[in-house]
Amino acid sequence: MAGGGGAQGTEFTLDVPRRAPIVERITSARRRARVLFRIQFAAVWLILITLIVVGLYAGGRIEPDWLGRNAPFILGGIGITILVSIASIVLATFMALIGALGRLSTNAIVYAVSSFYVSLVRGTPLLVQIYIVFFALPQLGIVLDPIPSGIVALGFNYGAYMTEIFRAGIQAVPHGQVEAAHAVGMPDRLIFRRIVLPQAVRIVIPAVGNEFIAMIKDSSLVSVITVQELLWRARNVGTRDARSIQAFLVAALVYWILTIIFSIFQERLERRLARSDR
Repeated sequence: MAGGGGAQGTEFTLDVPRRAPIVERITSARRRARVLFRIQFAAVWLILITLIVVGLYAGGRIEPDWLGRNAPFILGGIGITILVSIASIVLATFMALIGALGRLSTNAIVYAVSSFYVSLVRGTPLLVQIYIVFFALPQLGIVLDPIPSGIVALGFNYGAYMTEIFRAGIQAVPHGQVEAAHAVGMPDRLIFRRIVLPQAVRIVIPAVGNEFIAMIKDSSLVSVITVQELLWRARNVGTRDARSIQAFLVAALVYWILTIIFSIFQERLERRLARSDR
């Protein structure tokens, strides 16, 4: 028996060195494949961007001197664009949480009000809502500056769409946890604050990130009420010098870069949440 055990032990120790190189080779091959994929991906993007730039330059659509003089002015609107987007998503998150609780309420009046809010906002264009906040509310005695008006309109609009996201997130929390909390005598408010809300927030964060990326682009609509963000600045200098193509290309490139940056942050956050879930 002892000899058999020794033989098995020897066989095991001999298998480890034999298997280790195989695992290392597989891991190394996968690493090389990932690196090669990224290189090919970056090369294709670089080629496409180069073709577009060369084509526009060859066609006389890009003037480096004009870009050098006016690009800093256009880029000066990045701060306002980010400010409007962040403030709007904060307001939208608050509106969405309130709306979701209303949509889940058993009170008919609360449910009707929240459903009316969602239906009204989702049934009317965002641009119309921006005009109402900036031009119509002053007739009712509510006067807001351009930037606050844009934030209110964007937050109000996105809050309605995000209401359904938050409602689904709250309903995704296992009901058994709520029943267990009731069994130990926890009040409803404490259950929501300590059990339901933390889990619901983790569930909806990826969707909220997508909404924020969309809001960065939709923030350009506030240029119609003289908010001096990217699009407003690009339109002004482009119209003034009859260089609209170049001005709008600069604005489009900045919006594109902003969405890429925040998309990377969102992907990393999602991977972090996925690791914690596992």
